[in-house]
Amino acid sequence: MAASSSLARGGHSLHCKRCLIALPFSQVEVDPSRIAVIFYCLGSLDILDTLGSQSSELERETWRDWLWEQQISGTYGTGFRPSPYVTPEDATASGYDLPHLVMTYTALNSLSILRDNFVKLDRKGLVRFLGACQREDGSFSALPNGGESDLRMLYCAFVISSMLKDWSGIDVDRAIEYIRQCYSYEGGYGQTPGGEALGGTTYCAVAALHLVPETQRYPRESRLTREERSRTIRWLVQNQTRSGGFSGRTNKLADACYCFWCGAALSILGAGDLVDERALAKFLADCQFKFGGISKAPGERPDPYHTYLSLAILSIISTDHGDNESWKLPRLDALWNATESTVAWAREHIPANQEP
Repeated sequence: MAASSSLARGGHSLHCKRCLIALPFSQVEVDPSRIAVIFYCLGSLDILDTLGSQSSELERETWRDWLWEQQISGTYGTGFRPSPYVTPEDATASGYDLPHLVMTYTALNSLSILRDNFVKLDRKGLVRFLGACQREDGSFSALPNGGESDLRMLYCAFVISSMLKDWSGIDVDRAIEYIRQCYSYEGGYGQTPGGEALGGTTYCAVAALHLVPETQRYPRESRLTREERSRTIRWLVQNQTRSGGFSGRTNKLADACYCFWCGAALSILGAGDLVDERALAKFLADCQFKFGGISKAPGERPDPYHTYLSLAILSIISTDHGDNESWKLPRLDALWNATESTVAWAREHIPANQEP
């Protein structure tokens, strides 16, 4: 990597701040998932340590208030909806306006980044919501009455349970069995049983297996055997392409987001040293957009999703850049996908024992 190449911290911070204000025309289709976009923006600012300089206390208070407005309760328990979208402000939860598992996970992370005290969190309702999302096969759906059901949702349910320090809302053994059924002959994990191995769902599976507490049926050593672990590491390492980036599937092109999904999974498995760090950093440097933000591949337009995940993996797998201070980032907790300082705040303020 050229010695003059730098991480454009200022540009990336401004890109995320702009997207917190309004999305560019090329990304307006993700507005119904606004909480996730907010998490990517706030998460990037957290990693870059520029949240304080890029926002005022009034703005941060406004963001906190807006996030809490998305916490809704109903028959299925309590969680966070993706955004108000076209829902009237005085509307109550209905079959068409339900809490979403992924958005609940990203909302809790976002509020932790904003250092909320979580006095408004309905913890008991949240536990009930997790149970309502679990299906008979052990998987979790995005919504309590259905929707996508795969390892991504399971991971979010596991992180939320870990945040609460309360696993009583879910059947852990059935969930672990579902994860094991998603294991592919390639060594990675498919989105659902029998599916093709994918980098993102492999991360979700590996992180979930390391998050969940030990059970009588599944002690830690039985969740991922030595042979399975070796095959998973081999498959993940093989996904690093000649460009330095990682592909999400076998024989596919590299994508900045998979640098996180594959690289973070390797880190959790204790094999982060097998990543070609300098080649990875070079690929991500080439994905930087001249006006700020990071794209999926060189020459593409940036977005908050790829910007955040690129910064996240750089926070996990660091490279020696000599005197170039621009690449020095705080450590990220690979299991929760948040900076260690934000995880520490969440561990102190979210657990169920904080219920008054």
